[in-house]
Amino acid sequence: MALTIYHNPRCSKSSEALALLEGEGLSPRVVEYLKTPSSRAELKRILKMLGLPARDVVRKKEAADAKIDPDALTEAELVAAMAKHPEIIERPIVVNGNKAALGRPPERVLEIV
Repeated sequence: MALTIYHNPRCSKSSEALALLEGEGLSPRVVEYLKTPSSRAELKRILKMLGLPARDVVRKKEAADAKIDPDALTEAELVAAMAKHPEIIERPIVVNGNKAALGRPPERVLEIV
């Protein structure tokens, strides 16, 4: 898989991560995940590469706004909620081959390129 950033252009951290990648001379495939949500299978694959449970990549405020309590859901239920409500997913996430990084802080994405 090519270098991919799951990006929200309205998010400063996501934009910073994209700029860092481009500053390294890289041209990642940009997936605006709010416009093109990932499937449950894709989310499970990304979480596995991150080595994190779904709970660790959920934006708490957005989850509360969507009436989703991550602590009350199983992993499978939370992944399904993330697929249905992509706004609850922390951003940015960068995937490079079989590695992934959550760009919090944005510089972390450089660890996998």
